[in-house]
Amino acid sequence: MLYFNRELSWLNFNERVLLEADDPAVPLLERLNFLGIFSNNMDEFYRVRVALLKRLVNLQDDVRDMNLDFDPSKILKEIHKRVVVQRHKADDIYEKISCELEKENIFFINETELTEEQGVFVRQYFKETVRQFLFPIMLDRFRSFSNLHDNSIYLVVDLTHKDNPSIENLALIEIPTNHVSRFLVLPLGADKKQYILFLDDVIRYCLADIFSVFGFVGFKAYTIKFTRDAELDLDNDVSKSFLEAVSDGIKQRKYGDTVRFVYDEELPRKTLNNILKKFGIKKRGSLEKGGRYHNSKDFMHFPRILGTKKMLYEPMPQLEVPDFPSGVSMLDVIREKDVMLHYPYQPFQYMIELLREASIDPAVRTIKMTIYRAAKHSAVVNALINAARNGKEVIVFVEFQARFDEAANISWAARMQDEGIRVLPSIPGMKVHCKILLIRRKESNVNVYYTAVGTGNPNENTTRIYCDEHLLTADPEITSEVNKVFHLLDDRKYQLPDFKHIIVSPFGTRKFFLKQIDREIKNARKGKSAWMIVKMNNLVDKRIVNRLYEASEAGVQINMIIRGICTLIPGIPKISNNIRAVRIVDRFLEHSRILVFCNDDKPEYFIGSADWMERNLDHRFEVVTPVRDPAIQKQLWDMLQIQLTDNIKARFISFDHPNERISIKKRNKKIQAQTEIYRYLQQLKAEPEHSNEHGK
Repeated sequence: MLYFNRELSWLNFNERVLLEADDPAVPLLERLNFLGIFSNNMDEFYRVRVALLKRLVNLQDDVRDMNLDFDPSKILKEIHKRVVVQRHKADDIYEKISCELEKENIFFINETELTEEQGVFVRQYFKETVRQFLFPIMLDRFRSFSNLHDNSIYLVVDLTHKDNPSIENLALIEIPTNHVSRFLVLPLGADKKQYILFLDDVIRYCLADIFSVFGFVGFKAYTIKFTRDAELDLDNDVSKSFLEAVSDGIKQRKYGDTVRFVYDEELPRKTLNNILKKFGIKKRGSLEKGGRYHNSKDFMHFPRILGTKKMLYEPMPQLEVPDFPSGVSMLDVIREKDVMLHYPYQPFQYMIELLREASIDPAVRTIKMTIYRAAKHSAVVNALINAARNGKEVIVFVEFQARFDEAANISWAARMQDEGIRVLPSIPGMKVHCKILLIRRKESNVNVYYTAVGTGNPNENTTRIYCDEHLLTADPEITSEVNKVFHLLDDRKYQLPDFKHIIVSPFGTRKFFLKQIDREIKNARKGKSAWMIVKMNNLVDKRIVNRLYEASEAGVQINMIIRGICTLIPGIPKISNNIRAVRIVDRFLEHSRILVFCNDDKPEYFIGSADWMERNLDHRFEVVTPVRDPAIQKQLWDMLQIQLTDNIKARFISFDHPNERISIKKRNKKIQAQTEIYRYLQQLKAEPEHSNEHGK
């Protein structure tokens, strides 16, 4: 075996998330949050990856022609087996956490355990807050499964009528978690204990208030949840614009095939069969028994209860960037030196301030930006709108194909167009995933450009929990080529561009990094120093994986920090024994892409938006930039070394331990990378102004 299957590798990653929920060293409410992340990840995995595998199974003849190196049916069976194990593990972890919370006088209870006083409160809460969002559906009159919402949870209510108790009457109620918190915190009683009720049980307790008027006297409720294929089927009708095709595709999602149907294991078999028949769900491979509650992802929004501060991570106040003291022009600083922002340790607010400064600076003429995922209430978009109102030429590429953000991005694009911003249209079949900003300023009658190249989205919400980098530079070699990318997105001629300094997909990223690896191989064979450090989200591309194996065989020392999917297998004797790979899961999501190559002891550094996956190399616009400033190079080097010596949160990915159950060998000093990086950045001082040789 030379490659891990990508889907099974992803399940290993999500199990690593689950291990954080099981770690007694993690604060209790943060453990609940990790349970929520685990559940949310699994939902998306089914909507996208499992859905794709099921499509492949349904296209058996075509699949044979594809010469796939795996059997989709076998992988689906293995996925189902592993998911069942992980789900049972998640249930056990929830029970452990509940027991620990009880020691802190916090109790989850159900509707059968309410006191009379609590019952009065719950009924009042139901009447005033919940009832308005409930619209029961009687299943004997049910017409279209497509009217039900994907990834919502529903109560199947078995109703007993006073006149016909033997006849089965089934109703369906969507639990309205989009409008009401999934958790009701009950008032403190005389015992000073804090009781919490699931919204599901609030509704269960009040079923009579809904149905008794129709003569029903008995009620049994069971939770179900289904997940649909979320891939957009874009209509190729030439009479439609691409915007219309994406919009129609979003609407079509609700008709997608069911790839997962989770039900309460207490649900009677006869009732289950009736539901499946009514919903048209025939594929038994989609069924999964569950417990009383589904959608653990709601734990990501668990209420902050008074007195639970000690059950949360200690605060990490975001750090000031020494290069940007208060009252100093950011553009003036960037003109003199490169600056790197490190999220979430440093605030994204600096990017907002940069846009704000550019929007009111009379010398700034143009602002160009790409947007892949914006925050729900985006300060970035508001800053761009303000710039347009101030008379700047603002050009923005908004990616309509950003999965699950399509509708939001279409809405943002419309708003920006209304405000006078020129929005570049999306490109069918080619996502623009690069994170770039360009500011054109007139200085002494000459155009001077400033750019930001990032590893993550310009999104003030995600930058509080995603570890990412943003390089701010006025280096004309980099800024001129970032400008070329925008021209390419604008004029759509798609002639092969000439990029000499930045690396741009789909035009040469794979070729560039294969050359970098080949250089290390050549140096190793000559007896020179040869190594590389690679940090990214996913490593899947087979051509690059094979070249890394070749590099390992030649003696190149390779250290990798791979957060998610890793199809390369480190530690295979004589093939990859010079490759060491770790995965780090902690309070923040590791998201940055950083690459360092030895280059005969003259290291070259790069950051950017591209993972080493076929989609990033061949089917997306991505930008990777060199990092030339020595001070920033040292920052990146020190941060990478901290992560490579983590012995608390890091796990090996290896041939001997494919499930990463082994920790890095403990040392005398405990190193938890994210905590140590915060301390490291806390100690940084402003570097003296120095030349980046921008003019050369």
